[in-house]
Amino acid sequence: MFTDQERMILGVIVVVYFLLLIGFSYYINHHKIKNYEDYNVAGRSVSMFPLILTFVGTAVGGSILLGFMENAYRFGMGQHWLNISILITGIITASFLVKRIRLIGEKHQMVTLGDFTALRYGEGARLPTVISVLLAYCAVTGMQFVAIATILNLTIGLSMTTGIIISWVLLTIKTFFGGLKSVVWQDAIHGTVQTLGVFLLFVVVLWVGSDWGEMKSFAASLGDSGALSVTSISTSEVLVYFFTIGGYQFVRQDLWQRFWAAKDYKTALSGYWIAIIIAFLIGAAIISTGAFLKYGLQMTEINPNLVYYEAIGAVFNFPMVVIMVIALMATVISCADSFFMAGSSSIINDIIKPRIKHASEKKMLRYSRYSVIAVSIISVLLALYMPELVVLWVIGTAMLVSGLLAPSVFGLFWKGATKAGGISAMWIGLSIAVIWQLAGHPFGIHPVFIGLPLSTLTLIIVSLASKHNEAEKEDIWSQVN
Repeated sequence: MFTDQERMILGVIVVVYFLLLIGFSYYINHHKIKNYEDYNVAGRSVSMFPLILTFVGTAVGGSILLGFMENAYRFGMGQHWLNISILITGIITASFLVKRIRLIGEKHQMVTLGDFTALRYGEGARLPTVISVLLAYCAVTGMQFVAIATILNLTIGLSMTTGIIISWVLLTIKTFFGGLKSVVWQDAIHGTVQTLGVFLLFVVVLWVGSDWGEMKSFAASLGDSGALSVTSISTSEVLVYFFTIGGYQFVRQDLWQRFWAAKDYKTALSGYWIAIIIAFLIGAAIISTGAFLKYGLQMTEINPNLVYYEAIGAVFNFPMVVIMVIALMATVISCADSFFMAGSSSIINDIIKPRIKHASEKKMLRYSRYSVIAVSIISVLLALYMPELVVLWVIGTAMLVSGLLAPSVFGLFWKGATKAGGISAMWIGLSIAVIWQLAGHPFGIHPVFIGLPLSTLTLIIVSLASKHNEAEKEDIWSQVN
């Protein structure tokens, strides 16, 4: 795809880019991070512009840019339902959840989902929450290692295994130093670069192969006459996306942390509304680019796994290819370090912190960084074991949704949800989903369609059968309604 000279240039740029990011994180570490909250929730002081872009940066990562484009190239415009699922749940979150999440978190100085479930259902809820969060976030962090490894494979010819290990090391060092405060400010840069890059590629691909009638004729000649329609997807596949990738939006720890990291409620809500619109438009451009590349530019003989790289090579000269590689790096990194922080926050906040009641800020910072390393090790093992981007994402989110969606949403809105009901629902949903996944999806049923309904039923039945402490309930809900 690239000449030896071009590979060398791209390789140098990738290395320099990473070194600059590590240097920035090191600077933030020494000058901006003073305590535990600076590291894990950016000091709860993030303003509108960086908040919008960090929302966008975490929403659009390697799995969306590379995975969505690949799926659209393979299966057509029906893949827009992946993006629509995220939009619908984003609108629901903004309309109904953000206020309660923000006010409860602000009142109780929350850092993780475990803080919420522990407040709502007791300290026994932390463990299943941590397990659910780590299963999801280690999977999606591993995806970013795969995405970067693919870049390194194409730019400097490294094997995928070597690339995964190198990306693991570099991203771990960067996140280890900077924490969420560094992530948020880097996302302000990454979010801008990735947004401009995605739309530039979409516009150029559309311009080069923009004759819709010709595209439809070519698709028909390949036997893909329905590929340019958004209905070219099965109902079952839409439901899987909605209840995994879509449902995941309700219980994304990185999202809740940003609601708490915003300087105030108004900033959190407005920033999120703007971000979900931008992220939807980016996703639509990515999916359309994948389909237009195949049927507009008539590029039918390329490796679907490399569709992004083939696209930029087909429509840009080499200097622009360099810029688009940087845009891809920005997209991947903006997600990877956010997921790092979400997973590592669960370890430090929900496993370590409750067991060391009087630790100094210095010690808590040190343990926070150790937690980043722990998450990175789990993530790289997953990346090496299962390098398929969207598959890995769907599996990880299915575990999180099955274990936490019902307890979290019911916990926000239903005062009758009890400790016994919440904890039972977490364990049942998580355990069944994991077992169903390991069993290879018996009867062709996805784990989320077993774990989530059983978790929901368990929560309702056990809650109705058990007593609730009215005094505790009043304390949780005061100042929220």
